[in-house]
Amino acid sequence: MKTRSFSIAAATLLALAVPAAPSFAQPAYPSKPIRIIVAYPAGQGTDVATRYIAEQLGKGLGQAVVVENRPGAGGNLGTELAAQAAPDGYTLTMGTNATHNLNQFLYPSLKFNPEKDFEPVMLVGTFPMVIAASPKSKFSTLSDVMATVKTDPRSADVAMPSTTARLVIELIKSRSAVSLFGVPYRGSAAALTDVGGGQLPLMVDTPAGLRSHIAAGTVRPIAVTSLKASALLPGVAPVSEQGLPGFEVIAWNALYAPHGTPPAIVRTLNAELAKILAAPETQQRLLSLGFEPGGGSPADLAKFARSERAKWEPIIRGAGIKAE
Repeated sequence: MKTRSFSIAAATLLALAVPAAPSFAQPAYPSKPIRIIVAYPAGQGTDVATRYIAEQLGKGLGQAVVVENRPGAGGNLGTELAAQAAPDGYTLTMGTNATHNLNQFLYPSLKFNPEKDFEPVMLVGTFPMVIAASPKSKFSTLSDVMATVKTDPRSADVAMPSTTARLVIELIKSRSAVSLFGVPYRGSAAALTDVGGGQLPLMVDTPAGLRSHIAAGTVRPIAVTSLKASALLPGVAPVSEQGLPGFEVIAWNALYAPHGTPPAIVRTLNAELAKILAAPETQQRLLSLGFEPGGGSPADLAKFARSERAKWEPIIRGAGIKAE
């Protein structure tokens, strides 16, 4: 009995003599600068908007937030880099409707999965496309176009300077009996020259790309592709109110983190972004850059992105659209 008591006492003394393992508390997030990868060139719309958001985010978080441009392969190179980054909250990416939706259907193989390899943070901004007419054409509304094409299919050829522009045309064709004929262009400049000169009656482009030309009278907006009228082009009726109820095509930017980023960090980023996007100066700034401010929870963004993928996959595959 004495031996057992001695053993217990000795074990207790030994335990007291061994120093406890040190406790390393994780530093509060963020404790160092954050980078946001933009998979497009500097000066492009997504880049400019991201730089403004990064500046405001840095002020709110008390750490520098820097933008790193990694363009190439339609946004795939930078997005792949972001997918491979450590999931610690210090590398983020400004995803778009191309990188996190369309590209998986346009490119034969991607080295990232836009849903499985990222944690959604928040939808930052959206913008519709604009259907615009040459001032030398007879079209004042999309209804005019639809009525004319039914009797003369080649009377309303449409300049398409982007994949998103083509998707607008393909969705109109899939939702109606009207068969518009799209003419591909490599960029907006050449398309604007031909439409402004009357060589083609119509084109589809972004509000930012057309705004100055609309003001100058080079082209005339006849419809926007948002579900409702857009603050970017007040007074221009949406397609959904011109014979195609429920029609919607929007481009978007959304902040993502690599898969596995701790939920607490995602919540912190979402909360800060919510404050930024609620500020009147941010809303005015984004509108001036051609974006309508977004918002919502990470779950909202995940649901939205899934619905976008489900919407566009059959249209892209059905039309046989490939990346150029």
